[in-house]
Amino acid sequence: MPRGEVGELMVRGPIVMMGYFGDDEKTRETLEPDGWLHTGDLGTMDEDGRVYMVDRKKDMILTGGYNVYPAEIERVLAGHPAVALAAVGKQEDELKGEIAKAYVVLKEGETGDEQEIITFCREKLAAYKCPRKVQFVADVP
Repeated sequence: MPRGEVGELMVRGPIVMMGYFGDDEKTRETLEPDGWLHTGDLGTMDEDGRVYMVDRKKDMILTGGYNVYPAEIERVLAGHPAVALAAVGKQEDELKGEIAKAYVVLKEGETGDEQEIITFCREKLAAYKCPRKVQFVADVP
């Protein structure tokens, strides 16, 4: 990938596994014939060659043709003064394919509503990255 663009982190070397024991199909999905291992992690490299992890590939949300990374939304949600903890997942959507759904644990004694959380995210994220639904929960697994 060009520097600054998000792509899957792949590694190769003498300490990389040879494959999954007894699971040739999973091995073919994970290891390239030339030894490169698909980690399932997404990252980007800066101009100095430093690699930054963005999220897990399987967690990525494809909404209206755009890639949305739950970890980015979770970082924004964590900045809301009433939010103790947040997790973001994907939910199927008839129009966009998938949408971001936030699961939010509020701080003790705090209140919040779905629209307030979404508005907070819109101030800090592109519209397509904002969660479309917010569910308040007691805890996240």
